[in-house]
Amino acid sequence: MINAALERCAGIDVGKKFLAVCIMTGPLDQEPRVERRRFGTITAELESLRDWLQAEHVTHAAMESTGSYWKPVFNVLEGSLKVCLAKPQEVQNRKGHKTDDKDGWWLAHLLRHAMITPSFIPPRPIRELRDLTRRRKRMLGDATAEKNRVQKVLEDANVKLGSVLTDVFGVSGQLMLDALLEGKAQPAEIAQYAKRGAKKKIPEIILALEGHRMSDHHRQMIRYSLKHMAFLEEQIAELDQAIRAQIQAEGLDQDWQLIQTVPGIQERSAASILAETGADPHQFPSAKHLSSWAGVCPGNYRSAGKNSHSRTTGGNPWLRSALTECAWAAAATKNCFLRDKFWSVRSRLGGKQAPALIAVAHTMLTLIYRTLETRQPFQDRKAPMLDEPQRQRMIRHHIRRLGKLGITIHRMASGPATGKAPTPAD
Repeated sequence: MINAALERCAGIDVGKKFLAVCIMTGPLDQEPRVERRRFGTITAELESLRDWLQAEHVTHAAMESTGSYWKPVFNVLEGSLKVCLAKPQEVQNRKGHKTDDKDGWWLAHLLRHAMITPSFIPPRPIRELRDLTRRRKRMLGDATAEKNRVQKVLEDANVKLGSVLTDVFGVSGQLMLDALLEGKAQPAEIAQYAKRGAKKKIPEIILALEGHRMSDHHRQMIRYSLKHMAFLEEQIAELDQAIRAQIQAEGLDQDWQLIQTVPGIQERSAASILAETGADPHQFPSAKHLSSWAGVCPGNYRSAGKNSHSRTTGGNPWLRSALTECAWAAAATKNCFLRDKFWSVRSRLGGKQAPALIAVAHTMLTLIYRTLETRQPFQDRKAPMLDEPQRQRMIRHHIRRLGKLGITIHRMASGPATGKAPTPAD
């Protein structure tokens, strides 16, 4: 028999209406005493569960992260014992043996033998900041959905502005959209609202508007979307203020500023990253563990000594999304080593963008970890100057590489290259 790791632990099968709880107590080298009970999910029942666990001197409890039903249980048990939140995929019971009571026993058994990897649960202030940043992300998604609905209505009305203008909701597009909603029907008149670079497209805009079928019904549907978009803009502005206030109230300003020193990361992205990872990097053993948790590093699938694939793991989708957006920004930043890394990986993989973005995101998260760990702003260290032996070695290396491509370089006897342009080999 394998010795256990915990003397007193509990497994909690979480449901919407009731909890199936199993406790295991006893010496590590003996079979444990098992006791099962059921509790409701209202606060009074959860407090009864906490009192029972404390009376049995239970030190650890495990439960699945089932939707949001685990949160009321965690709120009551937090502070009285250590709660391990497990991924459902990692603690699934055997097929044909799944009941609520057996699930509770199985969780307790796995926890007693230290076979559960607990999920990361940040402190309450970070969880509240996370709620704000995630809601803002959803609001942005809702705004994008409304823009797509407007575009569909315009297509239904034979208005092809989306085929001419880069952004229908830019300055020129908004003015033309307002003119259509006011009932102006002459394409030439509407096209005069073009501003700046869009003026060059006035002939194309006229062709895109000729013969349109904009009706009162179409105008009403667009107004619904515009009103919703205005409401979402107000909500996003309020959320930005709430996020900034939460960061200041919890004393996270310095961490927020440190994250922004990494290339490609600005205020809003830094707030999202801080809300997902927390301000204490030592909650993860190393930067590699953090990258694995975020899902921006290759996974392992090795069998019989062979690697079948190295796809990235699922990880934290919110953090992964924020990092890939920042990776796009870093890849477009001039004089930035992350941009060189992006193009280097992309060219090596035959032009594939997604793996290159993940590689840059992985590097950025490692930099964030080191920045928060050292409490020092990130500084882009340029490559040091080469001394003469290193310079000669680099010259010889590239001459050999050019020779393999069929190009010869003439060198003087002293060693340095002649400076002549490369000539094709005979």
